[in-house]
Amino acid sequence: MLFWVGYMSKIKAWLESIGWGEWSIEVASADASFRTYYRLSKDDETYVLMDSSLLLESLIPFVNMNERLESVNVRVPHIIVKNMESGYLILRDFGSRHYLDILDEDNYKVLYKKAIDEIVKMQRTDTTNLPPYDKDFLLFEMELMEEWYLGKYLDVSLTKEQKNIIKTTLDTIADVVLEQPQGVFVHRDFHSRNIMLTPKDDIGIIDFQDARVGAITYDLVSLLKDCYIEWDKEEVNELALYYRDGVGLDVDDATFIRWFDFMGLQRHIKVLGIFARLSLRDGKDGYLDDIPLTMKYVLETGSKYPETKELVTLLNKLSDL
Repeated sequence: MLFWVGYMSKIKAWLESIGWGEWSIEVASADASFRTYYRLSKDDETYVLMDSSLLLESLIPFVNMNERLESVNVRVPHIIVKNMESGYLILRDFGSRHYLDILDEDNYKVLYKKAIDEIVKMQRTDTTNLPPYDKDFLLFEMELMEEWYLGKYLDVSLTKEQKNIIKTTLDTIADVVLEQPQGVFVHRDFHSRNIMLTPKDDIGIIDFQDARVGAITYDLVSLLKDCYIEWDKEEVNELALYYRDGVGLDVDDATFIRWFDFMGLQRHIKVLGIFARLSLRDGKDGYLDDIPLTMKYVLETGSKYPETKELVTLLNKLSDL
């Protein structure tokens, strides 16, 4: 409690020093890392204060990606005030309506098409000096599943044969991901909790600071096979093809859906490890509730392709322990 009081006093002292001392402050949200967001209010006006003081290294990429995305007319929180030394930003306020709060069977196709159109815009972003989603990084992410989900969360001791099945399958998944067009801006967390509707019903994009340059379907699968909400598989594929047609890709349905599916396998295998790590290392147990849907995506998609069926059989067996 004393830590919290001291922590808030630093923020309030900074606000006083820049002439914002009269603004009221309340917690707006915290994300999966160590950033906290506060809403600043005065009369009928509001802004958001992003506090990255516990994760200072994330601030420069946030500002950098913010500027890149703004340059291609993607609506990101415009930066009003910067304090790079202390880790504070004051940002334009998008409000409190996340996609996850409002999506339903009646509106999700329309809202997802709007979000897909934003992906197309994001993919025009300058990617100079962004780290690549190369094979090494694709594998590094997927290996989090073996370490954190199987090893530490389920407490499984894998046999040499089981480890070989995992290694071979992950290698194949990475190779298929790399078959598709590469070289576009990848948000990396483009899902219903990071897409907002402003008071004017415009899309606002947040949490983009970890962007890389990589495959065309990464953000698409993050959106359509969201770890927090699920839709009809056939309609998801139709929306995936809406993206393909929108960017004018000359590739048949089966090939594009295969790219989309294998990108989903890469992401969801990684996320199994991340959700387990968020609980075990960071004490954020709420993400454990999202493991069943994430695993469902892996098992259903992996069952479609001969290259991934062995992994599906193995995960089915181990996850029942």
